[in-house]
Amino acid sequence: MSRLFMFEKPLGMRDTLPNLYETKEHVRSSLEAEMKCWGYQFIGTPALEYYETVGTASAILDQQLFKLLDQEGNTLVLRPDMTAPIARVAASKLLKDNLPFRLAYSANVFRAQQREGGRPAEFEQVGVECIGDETVSADGEMIALAVASLKEAGLKNFQLSIGHAGFVKELFIQILGTEERARELTKFLYEKNYVGYREHVKSLPLSSIDSQRLLAFLDLRGGVEVIGRTLDLIENEKGKEAILELKELWNIIRDYDIAGHIKFDLTLVSHMSYYTGILFEVYAGNVGFPIGNGGRYDGLLQKFGKSTGATGFAIRLDRLLEAIGELDETVPVNCILFSSERRKEAYELAKAKRLEGKRVVLQDISGVKDIDACTNKYSDVTFLVGKTGKEPVE
Repeated sequence: MSRLFMFEKPLGMRDTLPNLYETKEHVRSSLEAEMKCWGYQFIGTPALEYYETVGTASAILDQQLFKLLDQEGNTLVLRPDMTAPIARVAASKLLKDNLPFRLAYSANVFRAQQREGGRPAEFEQVGVECIGDETVSADGEMIALAVASLKEAGLKNFQLSIGHAGFVKELFIQILGTEERARELTKFLYEKNYVGYREHVKSLPLSSIDSQRLLAFLDLRGGVEVIGRTLDLIENEKGKEAILELKELWNIIRDYDIAGHIKFDLTLVSHMSYYTGILFEVYAGNVGFPIGNGGRYDGLLQKFGKSTGATGFAIRLDRLLEAIGELDETVPVNCILFSSERRKEAYELAKAKRLEGKRVVLQDISGVKDIDACTNKYSDVTFLVGKTGKEPVE
């Protein structure tokens, strides 16, 4: 093996060392427990999917897909998200009774990164999908469950920014005339390039009124009062329907008593192109990227032959861990250091402690070169050395 690659990993791949793994497991378990309390059932899907189905249905850019060939020459992809695979499962096996159903997942996803990006190419998402419910109540449930799950995981200071993909699309098409021009302008929002957005708007052959409407659109961020201001900008019926949905959503948010975590941002758009309605992102103060996002994607299941409403969200576990920091308390680990004469006694003591729910390391003392370093590693150390019958030293 070349020494150059002996300790290297593929671009964007990371190791998870024991302390971080422990924290990760605790946070994941907290999220999963809260989702189960809300009636969500966990599901697993393969890491490999067909490119022609899940690969093309996913909203992840083609150049970010990891592709490979199977023995029959079919193109496969490592799943780039979980929403598209779950849509495949739902359309093929679950949508039988025309009843809403609730699914959850905890899984690694894979997205190829540019060398200069410095972002992980493999990361874990914990999320939910509510499929078969077209009501705003389902959108409200997503937001309330996201808040409850993050609190349960130990995150204290965070905010959800809520927008509406349908509103942005209708406003831009109404003023600009075509979907292509609307997409061109939307790209500035996705990149959060507001200077570029303003320059682009000023370069367009628009009336001063329409130009001013597009510029005023950037100010639609803040509290619930933002919703009222949107009505001055939109004229067509679909756009107004979007605003009515946001008004209804606000009432639901108040009933859940989570308004303190909510802001509205009508400029919010997503690289996930399948979002059709209410969408949101989750931010925590010390993390530069969203730690989670979600929204309504009513058109996605049509790609798998079913027509129904759906909404969901995903939390990025690595970013959530960054926001939470290290756990205040780690689970204590006991160590029993034993000599060969007292091996059986050590085994029996370890068994008894484990039955009490404690974590116990059994260590033959002859295998330890530095006793002080060993004892400093554990919360509690018991010595069983010397002749059988001696009292253990703790």
